[in-house]
Amino acid sequence: MTSLKIELLFAALLFSNFYCFVVSDYQGDVLVTMKTSLNASDTQLIDWNENQVNPCTWSKIICDVDLNVISISLSNMGFTGTLSPKIGDLKGLSTLVLQGNNITGKIPEEFGNLTSLTMLDLENNQLSGTIPPSIGNLKELQFLILSENNLIGPIPDSLSGLSNLINLQLASNEIDGPIPDPLFQVSKYNFSGNHLNCGVNFPHKCESDNGGHSSKSKTGTIIGIIAGLLGVMFVAALLVFLWKGKHKGYKREVFVDVVGEADRRIEFGQLKRFSWRELQLATDNFNEKNVLGQGGFGKVYKGVMPDNTKVAVKRLTDYESPGGDAAFHREVEMISVAVHKNLLRLIGFCTTPTERLLVYPYMQNLSVAYRLRELKPGEPFLDWPIRKRVALGTARGLEYLHEHCNPKIIHRDVKAANVLLDEDFEAVVGDFGLAKLVDVRKTNVTTQVRGTMGHIAPEYLSTGKSSERTDVFGYGIMLLELVTGQRAIDFARLEDEDDVLLLDHVKKLQREKQLNSIVDPNLNGNYDLQDVEMMIQVALLCTQGSPEDRPPMSEVVRMLEGEGLAERWEVWEHVEVTRSQEYERLQRRFGWAEDSINNQDAIELSGGR
Repeated sequence: MTSLKIELLFAALLFSNFYCFVVSDYQGDVLVTMKTSLNASDTQLIDWNENQVNPCTWSKIICDVDLNVISISLSNMGFTGTLSPKIGDLKGLSTLVLQGNNITGKIPEEFGNLTSLTMLDLENNQLSGTIPPSIGNLKELQFLILSENNLIGPIPDSLSGLSNLINLQLASNEIDGPIPDPLFQVSKYNFSGNHLNCGVNFPHKCESDNGGHSSKSKTGTIIGIIAGLLGVMFVAALLVFLWKGKHKGYKREVFVDVVGEADRRIEFGQLKRFSWRELQLATDNFNEKNVLGQGGFGKVYKGVMPDNTKVAVKRLTDYESPGGDAAFHREVEMISVAVHKNLLRLIGFCTTPTERLLVYPYMQNLSVAYRLRELKPGEPFLDWPIRKRVALGTARGLEYLHEHCNPKIIHRDVKAANVLLDEDFEAVVGDFGLAKLVDVRKTNVTTQVRGTMGHIAPEYLSTGKSSERTDVFGYGIMLLELVTGQRAIDFARLEDEDDVLLLDHVKKLQREKQLNSIVDPNLNGNYDLQDVEMMIQVALLCTQGSPEDRPPMSEVVRMLEGEGLAERWEVWEHVEVTRSQEYERLQRRFGWAEDSINNQDAIELSGGR
């Protein structure tokens, strides 16, 4: 019997391996056929090789834990071929993005077999024929982007049954006929630049369609799309995939405009799944000599890839994963779509049964905390103009997370150590989304308080509930770090005074009008005193005890740019005077000692750590 069990187990293992090879093999065949059909050149998709069994290691491909291909992203590659019907065999596919090429021919009916698909983006190609009615079979579909092609005929009635659809883009085609009424219930749509009839119920929804335009106005469509996106302020974070540069010269990346920074562009590369072995070799087996830093989420290692590209590898040490690899993957994808000049771009990730790792670009000038307090002899310190730039850049990055991402992303550990500096000393906020990534799958309801002593907002500490105003508090403390060069908590100050917390220390010196005593002595007097005063005022507004009193990050950005600070500060001073008078009244009534009054904030912030 024992022998039989062993044989059965051996057979099961063989079958399991055989199944994986079969799955990988048929998917590889589909992808190679797709590559051929698209007329990929000899220098494109080189690693899509029919002799390599596992397509999950190929570029532009993401697989799930069961080795099913779930994402294909081939934007702006310059393909001139057609779409292979074989793509319809990839039943696990959830994302198919082929926008910005010159693909011709029809959309295959077989695409209706992709029942797991949530995003289909074929925008800005040369596709012809009608929209296949089989698209109506894609009940999981959320994004259907077919704008700027040569599609003809009516909109299939079957699309009305796509109950999960949240974004429908059909602009600038040659589509005609009526628009099914249910499609007007989709939260975001664009039918302009066609020959459509909106019907009697929605005549105002596509007035520009009724003129029977014979040619597409792409410039007008682009302006309309951009204006619409600016108007809704990124209704969903995934729309960052859909805001495409119309520059055919960009072959391997999508370029996304930053709101309010129209003259700057950001490179958004394909998220890559690394193997454990790749990262092990890159970091010299996670050698301690390569540790760049360590925080609440784990250690960060410097790594060098085979092409000599430097990366930073974060090895998470506090990760609970009932949902497994697929759940982690979904959360990583959500974080990866937050793309902004002042946010650290996620390159890729790695998962094993026991490990979770994230891979980021290497930041040459390390962190703001390092540049303020940990410099080696001969290394340059942060001068005042750079500190001002860091303050504004960090504010813009947090504003994007809070107000332009849906759902919003709360950092929960804003501090100088988590603000990195690129080769030009531009601020890049790192570790955003990691609190969600780690906590989202915890089995209990209570969220673990995460953060660093001296940076944690009092309401988060006492209730465990965080909000964007929690980040505003941490940002205010970071501003004080920038001005003073000091840590948020420093017990060395006990030798001269009672203000262990930097916030209390600065408040005291601000009341005493000793601003010169606050400023980092490493600046050697090379700063603008008005700038210092402005930054301290913004910091104190951000660190008010009540979260409702703190300004949102969009207002912080405006104040740093010179708008609205005076009015806010006047209100703050009035409140502080009233509070001081009340303390004095209570002191006289109850005979409290002066020290016990002056340190109320310190007591509140220190409690329960």
